[in-house]
Amino acid sequence: MRRSVLVLVFFLFFLSVFSQDNLTVKFFGLSIHPDGDVNADNMPTKIDRNGIAVINLGLYFGYENFIYKDKLSLKIITAYYSDCGGLFSGLLHVGLRGVVLQSNKFSINGGIGPTFIYRRSWYSKFDNYVNSGFYNGNETDFWQYKFLWYAGELEFNYKLKKFLDLSVTLVPGYPKLIDISIGVRYRFGKLIELKNIKKL
Repeated sequence: MRRSVLVLVFFLFFLSVFSQDNLTVKFFGLSIHPDGDVNADNMPTKIDRNGIAVINLGLYFGYENFIYKDKLSLKIITAYYSDCGGLFSGLLHVGLRGVVLQSNKFSINGGIGPTFIYRRSWYSKFDNYVNSGFYNGNETDFWQYKFLWYAGELEFNYKLKKFLDLSVTLVPGYPKLIDISIGVRYRFGKLIELKNIKKL
């Protein structure tokens, strides 16, 4: 058991030293319900009457570690935001990412992995709430939640400076929901830093 733990620690240390890492902070965001939503009347920040577009306020944090060159990575995401009903919500996501398209200034990354979503129960807030069946939880629960074994993400990045990108994330949950967030991504390479230290 102890040997397995030591091997795991060494492996994680190896990845952290010899790979590039990314830190991402984004503002969350905009939710799009392509067919509208039956609970649109309970959405205080909706842009249209049917709740097709709804503004969400919150923050999205991501940490990405490349495990194969600069093409394949592991990414952890957590977000805290007000949902479409103005109640506290959050998510936790872990997944694999791959570079779909890359140029000197622009890149598109795509990924998939398990995601846990939670929110304050709408039952306790809205008397006319209609449960669409997406979230788990009933009238007596404080939280509603959903666990997805696989959830996708598309990230569009535009290089602003040497290590800084403008980054837009699209979470395609069509036909029910599409989430959009925008922010910055900071790229840093620890191997490069170690080489510079050795030169000194």
